[in-house]
Amino acid sequence: MKIKDIAKLAGVSPATVSRVMNNSGYVIDEKRKAVEKVIAEVGYTPNEIAKSLKNRKTNIIGVIVPKISTETASRVVDGITEVAKAHDCQILIANTDLQIEEEIKSLKFLSNRLVDGIIMMATEVTEQHYKVAKGISVPIVMVGQQVDGYPSIIHDDYHAAKAMMKHILAKGHQEIGFIGVSPHDIAVGIKRKQAYLDALSEAKLEVDDQLIAIGNFSIESGYEQMEKILAHKQPTAVMAVTDQLAIGAIHCIRDHRLTVPEDISITGMGDGKLSKYFIPPLTTVRLHHKTTGIMAAKNLFTLIENGYVKNEMVVDFSLRIRESVDEKEK
Repeated sequence: MKIKDIAKLAGVSPATVSRVMNNSGYVIDEKRKAVEKVIAEVGYTPNEIAKSLKNRKTNIIGVIVPKISTETASRVVDGITEVAKAHDCQILIANTDLQIEEEIKSLKFLSNRLVDGIIMMATEVTEQHYKVAKGISVPIVMVGQQVDGYPSIIHDDYHAAKAMMKHILAKGHQEIGFIGVSPHDIAVGIKRKQAYLDALSEAKLEVDDQLIAIGNFSIESGYEQMEKILAHKQPTAVMAVTDQLAIGAIHCIRDHRLTVPEDISITGMGDGKLSKYFIPPLTTVRLHHKTTGIMAAKNLFTLIENGYVKNEMVVDFSLRIRESVDEKEK
């Protein structure tokens, strides 16, 4: 059934039917009721794709995540979903499994699927990303990385890691290990490591390369990197750049018949759901990922409606001091 068929049955013009369906323009009550009666009788549902093409709006936003199974991504998506629902919108998620090629494909895919805008949780931004993004007409908001030319919602990674290092140093530790990730990830891989190095420098402590290990984001990698550190020497404390890495490191420490925090203190970042229930409860940094998702979605809808938002917004952090860091015996 087409609009002209409904118009014929209702005894009105197709333009009147269109105004009733889109709730736009004035229609006298008699004609409106006639159109609504026919629509109800025939069970007519307008083609949403056709409507979106005409109105240039789909009420769908695309969300690109590096790994949907992680707690970080799920919390960000929770925040995005909350705002999307308030705007009567749906979200379409593309999971890239930490693959740059998949991120590029996802950008292209979503831009071709009539989304109103895209939120991208980027772990690394390459020239390929820029090239593809420039060819996309819909608004894009970046999460997690600062990207020139695009509104970005970022964490204060440097100062969060620095605050954690100051806490460890205040407990009297001087031989402090570090478990990080690849520098391809600017926020987690570079900024958090730089905070570690600067904190040592400000405390007038030498950097010991044997106490630094770089892995990936998995628990297994935390175990493996802690193994590498212990193969050289035993630190009194270790700062891991994520809770997952910290948990893996704790398992390794226990397998060496050492205890946390009595033999080695350890900290994470992220404040995952398990961190406070772990034994011992993990000292970590809460990065407020759901808030990040809320801010990203609000920015995207503002960008869609007004065409402009602030280029960068920084999400605050807070330390969660628990039981995995002990005083260093003098």
